[in-house]
This record gives sequence, structure tokens and C-alpha cells, in this order.
Amino acid sequence: MTEGINKEPSIESNVVYQGRILDLRVDTIVLPSGRQTTREIAEHDNSVCMVPIDERSDVLLVRQYRKAVESDLLEVPAGGIEPNETPEEAVVRELQEEVGYTSANVKTLAGFWVSPGWCTEYMYSYLATELTPAKLEADFDENITVVRVPLDSVMGLIGEGQIQDAKSVASLLLAMQYLDAAR
Repeated sequence: MTEGINKEPSIESNVVYQGRILDLRVDTIVLPSGRQTTREIAEHDNSVCMVPIDERSDVLLVRQYRKAVESDLLEVPAGGIEPNETPEEAVVRELQEEVGYTSANVKTLAGFWVSPGWCTEYMYSYLATELTPAKLEADFDENITVVRVPLDSVMGLIGEGQIQDAKSVASLLLAMQYLDAAR
């Protein structure tokens, strides 16, 4: 990976929309060929997602309606990192808000750009085990149902298209790989 070399320097940047969860900007850039073009960029804070696994080897997933795709999706819990909060603190808070548990054992799985072609969001992925009940009030704009899924059925759900979003597929596969290696 090449870092630190700006191959598309911006010569102008304009914020065209400021929203509650993201801002949209249009950058005029110069390509290595010297030609100018634009890039549309969604500025979004970093986030976390987690694979919570209980003592029975069930994964606690969430089902929620996603307006952008007009569908209910089965996903790993996820959420934003608050100001002055570490990713690990965000994991514990989001677990309590979304599935009603906390974790005594949070392990880093990986980190990844959510959609680097047009978005600044970086997501940290974790495995959360040793769960105990601890509920925080959910965000006012979320309508979430917790779904317990046996860990050994996850591959089938991914293959059947029951789990479709990238953060969930990646995090579940990483968690299964980590757990297999730990045995």
C-alpha cells in the first residue's frame, strides 16, 4: 500500500451539504495526467462493529430496516464513536444500546474503510465474548430486533444471502477464523 503520496491533490473543496450524520463535499482535483476533475465525498465519523457471542455459541445479531436499500437486514451490531470515546469504549456502549449486553472480553479483529471510493468512514471490528446483561437506552431513531443465531449456521446464512452487508460478512468471517485459530 502506498501511503503519504497524494496522487490527486485538491485545488478546491466545497461542502455542499451538512447533515446530522454526514457532510457532503465536492473536491476539484488534479489527476497525475494534469487533467482536472471532481470527487464527491461523504464525510462520516469513524465507527465500530462487533460480533457478540454468548456462552451457548450464539451470535447476537440485529435486524433493522435500512431505508437506503428498502429492506430489513440482519447485521452485526454497529455504531458511531462518540467524541472523546475510544473504539473499545464505543463497542461496550453500542453493545448495551443495541443488544442489551456488555462484554468482559473485547478483542480487535480488524479495521477497514467502509466505502473508500466516496466515504471517509473507517470501521473498527471486534469480537465480544463473556457477555452479561447490561442495557442502555437505544438511540431514538433506531428500530432494532435482536436475533440469536447459532455460530455454526453463520456460513449458511451468508451463502443464502440472509446476511448481506459487508461489515457483517467480513466481521463474522474474521470472528470465525479467530475462534478456529484459538482452539
